[in-house]
Amino acid sequence: MLRTLDIILIAVMTTAATVTYSIKHQAENKLEEVRKLDAEIKLEEDTIDLLKADWALLTQPNRLNRLVGSFSEDLKLVPTESTQLAQPSELPMRVADLPPPEEDGGKGGKGGKNTAKIAKTDNSSDTDNISTGSVAD
Repeated sequence: MLRTLDIILIAVMTTAATVTYSIKHQAENKLEEVRKLDAEIKLEEDTIDLLKADWALLTQPNRLNRLVGSFSEDLKLVPTESTQLAQPSELPMRVADLPPPEEDGGKGGKGGKNTAKIAKTDNSSDTDNISTGSVAD
């Protein structure tokens, strides 16, 4: 009986050692993945910092003024006037905000009347008569 108990204990200890080693190996693999991700994050953060510094250098007012002076004849740049700016209330309604077309109660077949109405609206050249100041009237 003593030998059977010894064999069972040896098998349990071997199984426990195998499970412990397996868990340790998985933990080491996960730690390596975390280190790789940390290195990638650090690289991305450094790249972002470098790009921000580059953007700050490129958008310096003195540099932009020199470029405007150099290319003013070619590009014909002029300052934006306050009348060229539109307020949000002056902008036309977005297509997504338009109310849905009304149903005519099944009259006229498969929406024939509504389809013609929509097509006329899409192809019309009427203006909305909103003065934005961006185009001379």
